[in-house]
Amino acid sequence: MMGDFSVPPGLAGMETMARTALKTIPEKLRRHVRGVAIRIEEFPDAETEREMGLESPFDLLGLYRGVSLDRKSVSDTPADVDMIFLYRRPILDYWCETGEDLTHIIRHVLIHEIGHHFGLSDEDMERIEKEA
Repeated sequence: MMGDFSVPPGLAGMETMARTALKTIPEKLRRHVRGVAIRIEEFPDAETEREMGLESPFDLLGLYRGVSLDRKSVSDTPADVDMIFLYRRPILDYWCETGEDLTHIIRHVLIHEIGHHFGLSDEDMERIEKEA
């Protein structure tokens, strides 16, 4: 799917775009996220908004929920499945504001949340992006 749309993609369309974007990530990284569920939601839920201290539900494009690889132990019993949430409406809003390619935005948000799965902070990822 290209970034040119006459109608913004729905939840299913954005999920297809996210799965396609995931396939473009190098295998050495992708193999570590095989057990991570990717969900597309319209917006973060009210609890997430409170936890993150959001002024608006449009302030969050994606979220990783789980135990990052740097904190996992083989003896741990997982309490829940690790998940990456991509929030459709905030992503579409960002797309409209910036004019960037939607596929690129989805891939960027997905990579950012995968970084959290690896235990990287927002600051770590900003530094890595500047160095790249």
